[in-house]
Amino acid sequence: MNQCQDAEALSQDPDEVGRLRIEAGGAVQGVGFRPFVHRLAVSEGLTGFVRNTAEGVALEIEGVAPALARFLARLEAELAPPAAMRARRVRRIAPTGQRDFSILPSRQERAPDQPRLPVVLPDLATCAACLAEIREPGNRRYRYPFTTCVQCGPRFSLIEDVPYDRARTTMRRFAMCAACQAEYDDPRSRRFHAETNACPRCGPQLRLWDAAGREIAAGDQALLGAAGALRDGVIVALKGLGGFQLLVDARNDLAVRRLRERKGRPTKPFALMVPDCEAAQALAEVDPLERQLLCSPAAPIVLLRAREGAIRFSPATGAHGMGGVPPSVVPSVAPLNPWLGIMLPYTPLHHLLMRELGAPVVATSGNRGGDPIVADETQALEQLAGLADLFLVHDRPIAHPVDDSVTRVIGGEPVVLRNARGYAPLVLSSNDESDASPTLTPNPNPTLALGGHGKSAVALAYAEQLVLGPYVGDLEGVRARTAFAGGIEAMRRLYRVRPQTVACDTHPDYHSTQVAEREASAVQYVPHHLAHVLAGMADNGLSAPLLGVAWDGSGYGGDGTVWGGEFILVKRDAYCRVAHLQPFRLPGGEAAVREPDRAALGALHAVFGDAMFDDASLAALPPIAALAPRERRVFAAMLARGAHAPWTSSAGRLFDAVAALLGLCARSSFDGEAAIALEAAATCAAGCYPLAAPVLREAARRIVADWRPTLAALVRARLNGVDAADLAAGFHQALAQLVVEVAARVGEPRVLLSGGCFQNALLSERAAAGLRAAGLAVWRHHRVPPNDGGLAAGQAAFARHPLMEEKT
Repeated sequence: MNQCQDAEALSQDPDEVGRLRIEAGGAVQGVGFRPFVHRLAVSEGLTGFVRNTAEGVALEIEGVAPALARFLARLEAELAPPAAMRARRVRRIAPTGQRDFSILPSRQERAPDQPRLPVVLPDLATCAACLAEIREPGNRRYRYPFTTCVQCGPRFSLIEDVPYDRARTTMRRFAMCAACQAEYDDPRSRRFHAETNACPRCGPQLRLWDAAGREIAAGDQALLGAAGALRDGVIVALKGLGGFQLLVDARNDLAVRRLRERKGRPTKPFALMVPDCEAAQALAEVDPLERQLLCSPAAPIVLLRAREGAIRFSPATGAHGMGGVPPSVVPSVAPLNPWLGIMLPYTPLHHLLMRELGAPVVATSGNRGGDPIVADETQALEQLAGLADLFLVHDRPIAHPVDDSVTRVIGGEPVVLRNARGYAPLVLSSNDESDASPTLTPNPNPTLALGGHGKSAVALAYAEQLVLGPYVGDLEGVRARTAFAGGIEAMRRLYRVRPQTVACDTHPDYHSTQVAEREASAVQYVPHHLAHVLAGMADNGLSAPLLGVAWDGSGYGGDGTVWGGEFILVKRDAYCRVAHLQPFRLPGGEAAVREPDRAALGALHAVFGDAMFDDASLAALPPIAALAPRERRVFAAMLARGAHAPWTSSAGRLFDAVAALLGLCARSSFDGEAAIALEAAATCAAGCYPLAAPVLREAARRIVADWRPTLAALVRARLNGVDAADLAAGFHQALAQLVVEVAARVGEPRVLLSGGCFQNALLSERAAAGLRAAGLAVWRHHRVPPNDGGLAAGQAAFARHPLMEEKT
């Protein structure tokens, strides 16, 4: 960590008794760090103390120099995950003659000279030791669904204040029984100072309610009742770690369709929970890295490629897929989608329930479309009325609602697509990779960043740290906006800072922008696509110069057009939009987001002009063939005159257009549906049809990547009967090559891929491979989502180190 600092603090006289004060930051609260330090100090014969503080942990150790040196070495060598020290300060102080080593009550103290934010740990999946206990008949925690220890259990979802102590969590209302208190006080116990320690006698309790909130069963009978109801096709709302989930048997098509109808969610894939990793492998292809993700303490939803035959209509096969019938889920779980979002049980409650069922269940967020996840059982009765038939609830309050995280392995590396349970709050530090990163320049003034409008999340930056809060959701409805306001206040309260500056998107109609203007005297406006790039830089600890490729669905361009296919050169103190995709018109503007057919008409107009509706050879294309004569006249007028048809350079809308042209998606019921369909088709292709390459030209001193030759070739090939999947693969290849050619033309050897389009594994992997083959260095997002869920991190980074725009 800092061996020079350690050496300076230690005496050269081996017999001299010295005392050291150590202040440590990082993941040191809620991970058994104090018990670890206690055992280490006692084993070395040292005296002193350790306590939690508002910024981390403070400890003092006293003894002879060799023992102090061994303690410092072992402190680093033997510290095991999830504990991790990010910063450590050591200084020598006067011995006090203390005779023992103890864990002292926490203090709210902060270092006045080097302030930093405390690290609030995310929730942790159940550890193996606790899992063994709940499965052991005779153990006092046998089948107890709230079993935890210092290595696992809720952290962020129940913390109310720092330092992390039981009295500052929602567990404060559960007084420990004598047996639990004895474990808590015993240095030999793995529950020594475990703040969430509880058992059936003193801890939270389980209840099964009907839709009116009447208790049907309690304790283990509640769990068994819920399992029986799920087998019967009933929809059960389960209060989990960070909020409610809606569960239904994934093998029961009628039940899954009933859930879709009630949620108003016609096609968006549902996430699955399966009993164990072997069950996941029976349904999907799981490589070693994906298995590692599934089994990690974060236990996220992992997007996996479904095995052939794993998605099919079939009667319920019974527990464990018995009778020689391999396990499967019905197609209504993920209609027309070759990927399954799968997670493993991550709380004792989930483990016990899944063990009873022995089969996959749909486990989707407990909310109505557009609303945030419900976290309170009383509110659940109202907000999930008509959605759930039964409610499996408990009495441990949730302080911070947090949804399930979503991840995907892209190019052999995990990428977080939704930063939530198990990952949030995410702490980025300039100490992570490079102190030279301009995006993480230490700044003593706290900054709050409010993100975008969709996939909303907020971030906080202070000193050398940046904290990205959990996913909230789209800010369309009243409940989502209320949750957004609650998330802002929670960040302020938990981290005890009052931000001087609030950063937001430049879009004037975003709710987050309006909140910033209403609540802050100093507002920092950050261009949408620049924020994407800066978020990726902060994620990777990158410094300028760098070429950021920011491709997404849409973002405010500031010039009256909708951006989304941008190439942004970031320098030390400035940025410049050096290239973009060929713009095309979007008839109906925002309506085109939900109707890819409209994007296709706009793209066709860019290629064939006003004559497209009179060209008989194009009449068979799905977006044109679907139009009634009157609709043709309306769209022709809109495109010819530019009325209600803004220009866009969006890569996301271009992917939508191609999906519609290939007949894969005419209407979208959720964000990214058309692009997902196009990627799915491409990954199933027998070949990759070669399409004409885009052309690079200059306009207004910028590079314009003109994709029209590519689209024209795709249309001709499709009309000549070329397979849609092969064309989808060819289109991905052409767009990936376009990225390479623009980067080569710009001449910047370091390239970052950012924006929601690069959640597309095929596009991301082909673009990265092409860039590397061209001798360029390339980075992707890992911990910060590449989509709008990561915008706040980029905004916070900008606020700490503003960049001037260079006009071309």
